[in-house]
Amino acid sequence: MRRYLSFWVSLSAMICTATIAVAEVTLPTIIGDHMVLQRDVPLPIWGWAAVGETVTVKIAGQTMTSKAGEDGRWQVTLKPLSVGDPLTMTVSCPDKTITVEDILVGEVWLCSGQSNMQWAVAQVNSPDLELAAANYPEIRLITNEIEGTQLPLDDFEGGWQACNSQTASGFSAVGYFFGRRLHQVLGCPIGLIDNAWGGSSCEAWIRRDLMSDEGMYGPLMQRWAATEEEHLAKEDQQKYETELSAWHEARDAAHKAGKPAPARPRPPQSPLSQQHRPGNLYNARILPLVPFAIRGAIWYQGESNAGRAYQYRDMFPLMIQNWRDTWQQGEFPFYWVQLADFKAESAEPGESDWAELREAQTMTLNKLKQTGEAVIIDIGEGKDIHPRNKQDVGDRLARWALAGPYGKSSIQSQSPTFKSMEAKDGKVVVTFDHVGGGLSTFDVNETRGFAIAGEDHKWVSANGKVVGRDQVELSAEGVTKAVAVRYAWADNPVCNLFSREGLPATPFRSDDWPGVTADAR
Repeated sequence: MRRYLSFWVSLSAMICTATIAVAEVTLPTIIGDHMVLQRDVPLPIWGWAAVGETVTVKIAGQTMTSKAGEDGRWQVTLKPLSVGDPLTMTVSCPDKTITVEDILVGEVWLCSGQSNMQWAVAQVNSPDLELAAANYPEIRLITNEIEGTQLPLDDFEGGWQACNSQTASGFSAVGYFFGRRLHQVLGCPIGLIDNAWGGSSCEAWIRRDLMSDEGMYGPLMQRWAATEEEHLAKEDQQKYETELSAWHEARDAAHKAGKPAPARPRPPQSPLSQQHRPGNLYNARILPLVPFAIRGAIWYQGESNAGRAYQYRDMFPLMIQNWRDTWQQGEFPFYWVQLADFKAESAEPGESDWAELREAQTMTLNKLKQTGEAVIIDIGEGKDIHPRNKQDVGDRLARWALAGPYGKSSIQSQSPTFKSMEAKDGKVVVTFDHVGGGLSTFDVNETRGFAIAGEDHKWVSANGKVVGRDQVELSAEGVTKAVAVRYAWADNPVCNLFSREGLPATPFRSDDWPGVTADAR
């Protein structure tokens, strides 16, 4: 590991030196033509220039100046802007002026997670109809697809594009449908940043040193230390690291000469540059975006961490707080998608790591403010981990945003959630919060998906019915004194309880008996 750490220290020094050597002003990819700036908040604008060089930024009657520091970086903070006509911004130093055109001011959201967030519009239900209608010039899209790394990166390749049939085709479907709904309701420009990576683990999105709790993360980090030791000894990894170092120097030289940057070297097929290694995606897909002003983030991930669901109870809120601390823009809204139903359908109660991961996601609602969960236990596909109905997913996330920072209080955002249970006379009455217009069942009058257990801790499927606006009454043969209740507790449960607004009840359990992932680290 000493050789590994020494390499990155040397590489960091080379990159720093190359950055300082840049004589002309440059901007990061996230700041460019066709971008959307977040309305009504201070706006950081930054880039690089020669050490001590004065840089001037002009936009919408504002003129700001900054000097490049010892690392070559400069930054100004614009006063808040409001929605209006497209703007032009100039960024200049004595030897060069950059003109950034067609800038809109509106709402900016980060779209992150694993493959279900990455899943493209071209892959959803009715893609031909969706793409034929995807002409929204005031929705702007940008994607960060840089590979994972342990080196904190400051930029990526790409650019903002106006939304149309071609640009939307490969963009995040959940992000697009979320942004489209916001645009339709708010009537303002929407900027969407997609940095999702299929199969990614939550730990890859967190600053590595934050996972220092030996009891919680010790085994995970030890496994990665062994993997790193094994792969760093391989010749192909060493070759890539050398090529990457040379590329950074060539990129900076190209910027200086006003020429296109050379193609970035492709990493070897190694777990060291992939989407599971702790810290990899935080360094590569979060840091290059910071401190670009955003309204908030939407997230769809968890499948890769289901086998360690109890750990996710700590890891997921740690990640959210890490992002908020890094951006330094307060407790920005963070909304996620709970795992869909998947694998073999089950009408009988049992244990499930996916159910435990859903529980961990739901627990985060009570740990952090300005959070929300879109429940989609009704729209998964047993044979496909990637449900193609991404339209409803985007809409359910949009409900949270519209009811939250946008103040549309008449919109129901949260799915019904468990509040309490009362056992009496051989029956159990379960009370729910957030029922909107009231509880209802789908397809049949009786409830499906409930199970109750007596003092023997054995689960029995329960018969039930909705009684009143917010309660369900349950009973089960052989259970005379129920001590616990569960709902939709399976990988792919048969369940049918909704609010009248069409939001499915949140899977839950009232017990805290050890689950199948309780000891997984």
